[in-house]
Amino acid sequence: MDQIQFWNRETQKLETERVYGDSAVKLVYQNPVGRLLTDWVFAKKPISQLYGWMQAHPMSAKKVEPFIKRFGIPMEDFEGAPFKSFNDFFVRKYKPGKRPFCTQPGDFSAPAEARYFAFDRLSRDSKLAVKGIELTPQGLLGSAKKAEPFEGGPGLLARLCPVDYHRYHYPDDGKTIDAYTIPGRFHSVNPIALEVQSDILVSNERRVAILETKNFGKVAYVEVGALFVGRIIQTHDESQSFSRGQEKGMFLFGASTVIILGEPGRWIPDADLLEQTKQGRESYVKIGTRVGRQKSNS
Repeated sequence: MDQIQFWNRETQKLETERVYGDSAVKLVYQNPVGRLLTDWVFAKKPISQLYGWMQAHPMSAKKVEPFIKRFGIPMEDFEGAPFKSFNDFFVRKYKPGKRPFCTQPGDFSAPAEARYFAFDRLSRDSKLAVKGIELTPQGLLGSAKKAEPFEGGPGLLARLCPVDYHRYHYPDDGKTIDAYTIPGRFHSVNPIALEVQSDILVSNERRVAILETKNFGKVAYVEVGALFVGRIIQTHDESQSFSRGQEKGMFLFGASTVIILGEPGRWIPDADLLEQTKQGRESYVKIGTRVGRQKSNS
């Protein structure tokens, strides 16, 4: 894979992703020695924690301006400058009103600003039609019992890149009824890595929350750790109820993934996202916009 292409839902154009650290990802995942080193060294949690510490050091702030210029980050949309470190910049917030969430109760709002795959049905033998990626409810949630409510239900895979907004939000009103961490590795979630190693999303460390939502029933909200992601932080107190659009948490430095699983018959992803997925393409979606809808028979 030489280029990563995605469909920009807003512009309705096919675009090529500009990958931060592209050469390094190819070096470690496209040759046997690199993959071996990653398994035994780079994908270990202490390495990601160390790298995260480096990005939080004040010296890392000198990387911010070159990064903004290289990737054309529209800083007028964000608050918080000047930034104290690269991590401080990495978790920047949108200014109020820049990313409104859906107001119609039956609209499922995008929980992250990311590149999406969508599927109307996931089961214990599911593999994405794209690149054979393993993505089963049981694999993601860590047990058959916890996965049972979501077998045969809809799903969303939202892949965040280093250039993206790295806070993630609740798609609807509700409460958290279960939350836990599944230990694992810290491989890259870049499509280059996923093409080589299909089990990354079910073997990386994952933070799972089972939500009871107002309009969509139970929703499994999975945050996937990744190579050089310093930490996954829950910024919302999960003992408290939440509202649509409220911030749930954030990823410190690194690119990572949010995966949403739903109960069968409660909601379905939008048709254009499903069609792009069938064609093997991710769709770039702004946070808060509609990515699914409540089923009429729910």
